[in-house]
Amino acid sequence: MRKTVFIISCLVVTLTAFPQQKLFTVQDVQGSAKFSGKSLQGVRWMKDGKRFSFQELDTTSRAVNVWSYSVLDGKREMVAEAKALVLNAGDPPFRFTTYQWSPDEKEILFVSAPPERQYLSRLTPGGNFFLYEVASKTFRRLTNVSEPQYNQKLSPDGKRLGLVRGNNIYVIDLASGQESQLTLDGSQHIINGKFDWVYEEEFGISDGWQWSPDGKMIAFWRLDENRVPEFKLMDFMDIRADATPMRYPKAGDANSIVKVGVVSLDKKKTVWMDLGTDDDMYIPRMQWSHKPNTLILTRLNRLQNRVELMAGDAAAGKTAVFFTEEEKTWIEERYQAHFLKTRDQFAWISERDGFSHVYLFDMNGKLIRQITKGRWDVSGIALMDEKNNQIFFNGAAKTPLENQLHSVKLDGSGMQQLTLDGYSHRTTLSPSGAHFLDYSSSASSPTKIALRSSDGKTIRVVEENEIPALKEYTLSKQEFFTFKTTDGIELNGWMIKPADFDVARKYPVLLYVYGGPGSQTVTNNWGGTNFLWYQMLAQKGYIVASVDGRGTGARGKEFKSITYKNLGKWEVNDQIEAAKYFGSQAYVDKTRIGIWGWSYGGYMSSLTILQGAEYFKTAIAVAPVTHWKFYDTIYTERYMQRPKDNEEGYKESAPVTHASKLKGNLLIVHGTTDDNVHWQNTVQFVDALQKAGKQFETMYYVNKNHGISGGNTRVHLFDMITNYILEKL
Repeated sequence: MRKTVFIISCLVVTLTAFPQQKLFTVQDVQGSAKFSGKSLQGVRWMKDGKRFSFQELDTTSRAVNVWSYSVLDGKREMVAEAKALVLNAGDPPFRFTTYQWSPDEKEILFVSAPPERQYLSRLTPGGNFFLYEVASKTFRRLTNVSEPQYNQKLSPDGKRLGLVRGNNIYVIDLASGQESQLTLDGSQHIINGKFDWVYEEEFGISDGWQWSPDGKMIAFWRLDENRVPEFKLMDFMDIRADATPMRYPKAGDANSIVKVGVVSLDKKKTVWMDLGTDDDMYIPRMQWSHKPNTLILTRLNRLQNRVELMAGDAAAGKTAVFFTEEEKTWIEERYQAHFLKTRDQFAWISERDGFSHVYLFDMNGKLIRQITKGRWDVSGIALMDEKNNQIFFNGAAKTPLENQLHSVKLDGSGMQQLTLDGYSHRTTLSPSGAHFLDYSSSASSPTKIALRSSDGKTIRVVEENEIPALKEYTLSKQEFFTFKTTDGIELNGWMIKPADFDVARKYPVLLYVYGGPGSQTVTNNWGGTNFLWYQMLAQKGYIVASVDGRGTGARGKEFKSITYKNLGKWEVNDQIEAAKYFGSQAYVDKTRIGIWGWSYGGYMSSLTILQGAEYFKTAIAVAPVTHWKFYDTIYTERYMQRPKDNEEGYKESAPVTHASKLKGNLLIVHGTTDDNVHWQNTVQFVDALQKAGKQFETMYYVNKNHGISGGNTRVHLFDMITNYILEKL
């Protein structure tokens, strides 16, 4: 499930109290760019690790240029100026969506904007492809088609371009311009080289093909979604209520049949890898090994509690399982194996000791050693540095509130934290790990970007980003706190109080919740648009807070997986515990506690006001799941198994089941063409509430998707939500 967040990125300012109390407005927060700042977009590290490139908007011409940045001295150099990206004299500056360097870094592949239409995909399609030679400043067109193109990649030798068009894979010889079609069966529901909706959404993968290291073959996914049931998104603005069909497997439905093929460029012959006899499974990861013609595949069973790594012979299609891991609940498949190039070993993240840690295995699946240890979670491997015998990884070793970059030797010794305490970090490492860009922020400091060396020392700040507009406001501090539930579990939370907070007064409280498995809302990072909207509510006399209950991340396997087969139970329990905690504080009006959330958070706010009717006065549910039978296979079954396996769990976890328990105020909001959490969820919840004789309010946004945005939509949405809070809480 896609977590919906609202971020204003890369702002940095010291939050200093000023005597004036300028008031935030929804228009300022949601409808303007006054709080936006600078960032580095499209960062690409060069192979030598001494430079990186980035794209930057020219505020005068509104065109985008590509620059390089020197690690040594911070010097910026223009490498591709927009006005040079023209085919004919007098053409307007070329506008592109993304770019990539050729392997020899002498040319840049540019992708133009796609045709204007709506796609039921998280993957943004490209328009046409163009090649720019940096030294000569020559610019030429490679494709000239009207249909969208995806997943473009230059071959390892830089002589060919591979791409997906019409659900088929094509290769273009750059010297001659000759185009070859490598797959022939692509159609509306046969997908080569990219993915169907549910793979994209829940496995977070969009690029469905890879060059072999020698560039002579291409390995690709093929998905046949013909057996997947169809769901129709309705356009009620059309006089006949036009329907857009999409293949969407709801819990228990048939999934696409997945195959993995390897096609040779010279013979144009495809060899299909042996994936076993059961086609009711997933292949969420694929990568070429350093060994010639060897493909590594990750196979995951339908219930997602057993994962297998298979080595495949690309020439013969034969495969052999060399590693298996099983869990009583579910496997976190997002972790990909990292194979060493100089020895037959791989690093793997496992939760086998109760926390997610890095382990080293040989190619027979035998454990060599556990590399990281402790009552904390690793969130991902950033880089394998075999030259220095170390791994760079991200994790929350000191506190679940902060994600930090670390390094550790392969023997488990010498673990170092490379980023600063007091901030959460997102990093981009150079190829060798000698340097990295550190995007850091905290609850009181919007994102700044620093260049650091592999020992964590700061070389220089690359982007400071002063935001003058923020200095006009008095900002309330976001305070972190903990409390214990009635059954003794310590939970993390944050709260924002009015700037003129008076302990002798009693304040209403609005809780923000997401709550989905492994997620977090209580982290020490910049909250962007949400944070500024909460500041507005604090100015109006509200305390705004959030609590990460059981089921959320960075607290170990047991804390997270307690929700297995029973989503909603412990998550709601802990939001009720939060309401009890706040209700016990002398400065809180316990009769005025509300909750709001979006997506899984909409599900949580709906179920919480029903199950916690005695503690919550008001709830706002945006794009809520209201019964897990309406949501997709991969996400839902990972935590709930299939409906036939867990009938009672599905029933008990559904807000529609508990509609008769509503006592307080409820506002339900949804986009009518939400391709993620279908509007069907809200329609059926509304029906259940009406049948139970309950009064509530709804707002739907016509032809808006899960994000409910575009034009003035966000201003309208948050004006409406704000007014509802002021009236009902």
